[in-house]
Amino acid sequence: MCIRDRCKTLMAVTVVTAEEFIEKLQQYSSPQVFNPWADYDTECDIGPQAPVIRAANFLRYLKLRQNAHFLFIAEGLGYQGGHFSGMAMTSERILLGNHPDVEPQAVLGEWDYRRTSNPDSPRLNRTQKLYGFNEPTATVMWNAIARHGLSPYDTVLWNIFPFHPYKDGNILSNRTPTGEELDVGIEYARLLMQLIPGMKVVAIGRKSQQTLGKYGVACECVPHPSMGGANAFKKAVAELFAAQGGEK
Repeated sequence: MCIRDRCKTLMAVTVVTAEEFIEKLQQYSSPQVFNPWADYDTECDIGPQAPVIRAANFLRYLKLRQNAHFLFIAEGLGYQGGHFSGMAMTSERILLGNHPDVEPQAVLGEWDYRRTSNPDSPRLNRTQKLYGFNEPTATVMWNAIARHGLSPYDTVLWNIFPFHPYKDGNILSNRTPTGEELDVGIEYARLLMQLIPGMKVVAIGRKSQQTLGKYGVACECVPHPSMGGANAFKKAVAELFAAQGGEK
């Protein structure tokens, strides 16, 4: 089945539960794309149980956020974040309690936190082997949530293309999603908005904003925190939370 046919099939199904949403995500497969909830990489994953752990993480994440007010959307899942955690803009290092600023309980509450990256893999550097993967965007995002007193369960983090697109031959790399991948990804975003209705959509970065606009998804926009934009991102998020404080 081609990508566009998958998209049509996806649109024909109304998601009712978080479990069904995850099942839909698990059905996706494409070259140079890693599906964290279904795929197992023999070199970098800890074992065949890795996608099961990530799917359980994400289900728990959704269950805790059934009344969330904010949906932050970046463009594509990263190898340092959701690839191993199963959750967008959330690093494995946070889940393992090895992050200096973010407690794992902010993500999943009281939970059986386990790593899915293989600490014995030669692909990982020393720090990654000891503490798990760390994503700069995840750090800035979770710090912003905590700094402004917003309940972590009031915010859902996502990507227009919810899977990890990587460069040919290097699964520990990131690439920009293609137009066809975004065509599929936007439908998962819409299903997520059906699952948790009423969330205010916030695009992270102009590219995400333009892509969401192309598909008719109304959104606010904050600067992307990468490449020196962390301060501008923090300022914009502070203004957004302040403006929305009385509207929830």
